[in-house]
Amino acid sequence: MIAAIFVGCGILSYLLGSIPTGFLWGKARGIDIRAVGSGNVGATNVMRALGNGPGIAVLLIDAAKGFVPVFFAPQIFPNLNHNALQIVCCLFVIAGHNWTCWLNFKGGKGIATSAGALLAFLPYPLLCALGVWLIMFGIGRYVSFASISAAIALPVATWLIERNATLFWFTAILAAVAIYKHKSNIQRLVAGTESRVGRAASPRPPPGGADGAPSGRALPTEHKKSA
Repeated sequence: MIAAIFVGCGILSYLLGSIPTGFLWGKARGIDIRAVGSGNVGATNVMRALGNGPGIAVLLIDAAKGFVPVFFAPQIFPNLNHNALQIVCCLFVIAGHNWTCWLNFKGGKGIATSAGALLAFLPYPLLCALGVWLIMFGIGRYVSFASISAAIALPVATWLIERNATLFWFTAILAAVAIYKHKSNIQRLVAGTESRVGRAASPRPPPGGADGAPSGRALPTEHKKSA
């Protein structure tokens, strides 16, 4: 019975996390968010493509997706191990957001959903990570760099505050997943091509273009044919 509860909570958490908020918001506005900007379905790309209002709304909804199962599962099953139950809910709701079954298992980067889940589970380490995020964002105006820095700070803060090896390794896994999901951002940061908030966005890639390459690549070939 206990195993069934944990499995059920994991499945429900995944399904809740898998709701592709940014994709659905874009569809409601007549665009496929995966075909604009960075191609990510998260709040940052929604903000760049649709504006601050939709971006903030997607951010809050994605955070709520993480908060709800992690907060309510221990309330519904008070006799179970709270840490174990919340860890399961955290992992599965974040996995649902990052690898949603509705978009061929290609989702967001999980920062907002992770923040919502941790708000319900480890609020003080989350506040420390959020502080690091704000400092790094203020310095560079890079959302990706701030998120990576916050991910690195999270397990450190968890160890210093909780002194619990299980929670430390749990948050270390979350940090590793978050950094992995930002691998393309890391490449752009190294190359100096990552977009800053508050500056003009780079031109959107044309449909079928790779890495934002201009469609004019085909022009030399057409020119040769007509020559």
